[in-house]
Amino acid sequence: MLSREIALDASPWLRCWVETVQLPSGKTYDDFYTVEMRDFAIVFALTDANEVVAERNYRHGLGDIAIVLPAGFIDDGEEPLHAAQRELREETGYEASDWRDLGTYVMDGNRGCGHMHAFMARGARASSHQELDEMEQIQVELLPAQRLSDMLLNCEVKTIATAAATGMALHVLAQDEKSQIGRVHA
Repeated sequence: MLSREIALDASPWLRCWVETVQLPSGKTYDDFYTVEMRDFAIVFALTDANEVVAERNYRHGLGDIAIVLPAGFIDDGEEPLHAAQRELREETGYEASDWRDLGTYVMDGNRGCGHMHAFMARGARASSHQELDEMEQIQVELLPAQRLSDMLLNCEVKTIATAAATGMALHVLAQDEKSQIGRVHA
């Protein structure tokens, strides 16, 4: 990056920068925009009955109600796993006993737009009531994992974070199932 100036500051939610950048090829571009957004955690939580704890929720970017996974911003100084556990509990009233980190990913490879910290949780169970803020109107739905997989493949999952976390978690589940084939349990 050769230069950088703030184009929009709507902190703590969003900042946009205009940059002059030089690519590895040596070519220089003026007016390249990057977007800084808060990092967030997202959870693919699975019950012992193989149901995914999902949410039916209005998403303003879509202008529609969508099926999404529990997710939310990571507070300053908070570990991503703690944020994932907190968001699952607050948004759905569920907790889980077994957690797996699925990785951290930048939301847009060119523009930035924050990082998604994806997690899979097993042993999810209802433990309390939802703790929603005034902007949230979340309906919890338990979807069979196969149903959510079908929705993903039929383009019924409309947000990239939910699609990515679902795809990763379903892949982990398939790999785990393959590793159990042929094992003898005592």
